[in-house]
Amino acid sequence: MKVKMNHMLKTSLAIWLIATLTLLAACGGAVNNNKESAAPTVAPSASPSAETGAAYPLTVTDGMDTKLTFEQAPEKIVTLVPSETEVVFAVGAGKQVVGVDQYSNYPEEANDIEKIGDMTTNIEAVVKLNPDLVLASSSMNGDAIAKLRELNIPVFASDPKTYGETIAHIESVGQILNRVKDAETVAGHMRDVMNQVMNAVKDAPAKKVYLEFSPGYTAGSGTFLDELLTMAGGTNVAGSKEGWYEVSAEEIVKQNPEIIIYPDMKVKPNPIVAAMDSRAGWNVIDAVKNKQVIAVAEDPLVRVGPRLADGLLDLAKAVHPDLVK
Repeated sequence: MKVKMNHMLKTSLAIWLIATLTLLAACGGAVNNNKESAAPTVAPSASPSAETGAAYPLTVTDGMDTKLTFEQAPEKIVTLVPSETEVVFAVGAGKQVVGVDQYSNYPEEANDIEKIGDMTTNIEAVVKLNPDLVLASSSMNGDAIAKLRELNIPVFASDPKTYGETIAHIESVGQILNRVKDAETVAGHMRDVMNQVMNAVKDAPAKKVYLEFSPGYTAGSGTFLDELLTMAGGTNVAGSKEGWYEVSAEEIVKQNPEIIIYPDMKVKPNPIVAAMDSRAGWNVIDAVKNKQVIAVAEDPLVRVGPRLADGLLDLAKAVHPDLVK
């Protein structure tokens, strides 16, 4: 029964991921006709710094061009997606989180926080918690964002599409929560990892890599996974098409990647591996023949939060194990 339940949970996570990335591809990060800017901005009454912290009143513009003003740092926070939960904890404000989505499983403390829905947010549950701030994904939580704003609940929505935008978002959240120093530490670590990886692989020939992030789906050009693969010293063989799309087994065989990477979904059999094993002609690919089909940790790879640095490092170790330790 436990194995069955774990399988059901992971299947739900895979569906959640596909839905997320499908929305990104179809909508360019915007939903429900809300306009979204490239990155959120923060305009405090005085310039924040690690030494002085944020200055209030603090006016911010989120990824949907919505302005919010905070008279003081929010004390009660609800997060609607796992990446936002991880950001809040990473900047040292985890104790202020009063509600999270069902899939927020990191850090461990998040499992004990009240759940306010899965792919569909329980608006009544959020209202009952009376949050000072809701952190949301503009591409996943469009309906919830609209409903919560109608109820005058402050929602800061974002949709980082790159490693750099993820860092900028973490810094913005740090300023809103008056955790500037902690956010700068997280951002600094992410930049250090990026520089470490890119310096390690800069003189190495790029290796042909195929990445399957969910059963039957891969990441094309213009996605953050394509960006991470490039940083890690790889060439994405699925990069001829844009966005997140369904795999063409014949095309991947034709591209003949040297390395195949997939997330370890912690269930056996892994549905991605099962899908790959069932494809005709897959055994002629160099990566398969040379046993270069490599699993990496799932959550750091697909969540645009502080652990994206871990995902980048995992990819680099898989692509260039001799250069990145």
